[in-house]
Amino acid sequence: MKKYTSPSVLTIAGFDGSGGAGIQADIKTFSALGCFATSVLTALPVQNTQGVRKIYSIPEQAVADQIEAILDDIFPAAIKVGMVHTPQLVDTIVNTLSKYAKIPIVFDPVMVATSGHHLIEEETIATLVQKLFPIADVITPNMDEASILANMQVRTLDDMYIAGEKILNMGCKSILLKGGHQETDMITSLYFDKTGKIYTFETEKFKTNNTHGSGCTLSSAIAAYIAQGKDLHDAVSMGQKYVFEAIKSGKDIEIGKGNGPLNHFFNPQKLIIHEMV
Repeated sequence: MKKYTSPSVLTIAGFDGSGGAGIQADIKTFSALGCFATSVLTALPVQNTQGVRKIYSIPEQAVADQIEAILDDIFPAAIKVGMVHTPQLVDTIVNTLSKYAKIPIVFDPVMVATSGHHLIEEETIATLVQKLFPIADVITPNMDEASILANMQVRTLDDMYIAGEKILNMGCKSILLKGGHQETDMITSLYFDKTGKIYTFETEKFKTNNTHGSGCTLSSAIAAYIAQGKDLHDAVSMGQKYVFEAIKSGKDIEIGKGNGPLNHFFNPQKLIIHEMV
């Protein structure tokens, strides 16, 4: 009898009960792109489309146990890491992953929610840079997060070039610096690859409040395309196209009273199945 397998992607991230961001957005994205989704919960934010009300921590040992349970059974082709809000959690994730063969990692340094709420402790940033940056294949900060990482104001495209170079010199392999907060008709994002070459990606900007979870979705889409065997540049490019279409197709749908979610399932793919050799 023939046996088959499917590319699996693991998200290590926080919770969003309103379904637009966090592991919920990640699972929707992986599934919409034809991958099998697994998840590890790092934190329990109490939030909706209007903002974050409170954050409950998950014990570090519980996070380690979750990672081991998944990797011992359903070894992923790629990992997306999202909300990691304490230094102890960074240590736990890095140390636990170090026990296994290297897996491509997309790290979305979630620091500021769409609503403007800060989601990370100040002392965590240095630990992220020291320990998580070196094992991530690409990090995906937005302009607000780049401001925090580069310790400078990032408001324009020129600022993004300067901040991206600064962040690249902190020890990460590559960066996708997202330009979604630009006050322009076209959004320009910059991808700094491991050689230092810079690629620009331009997309149309829509007038919509439905961007809750767009960063989570983009990093997850990149991880899904890596799991499918795409190289990093193509995964970054295809991930941005997916998010563009998800925002475009969901821009007029009203869900919640605040920043609504994307339409992750605007064109869902069937689960990708490969015959096992």
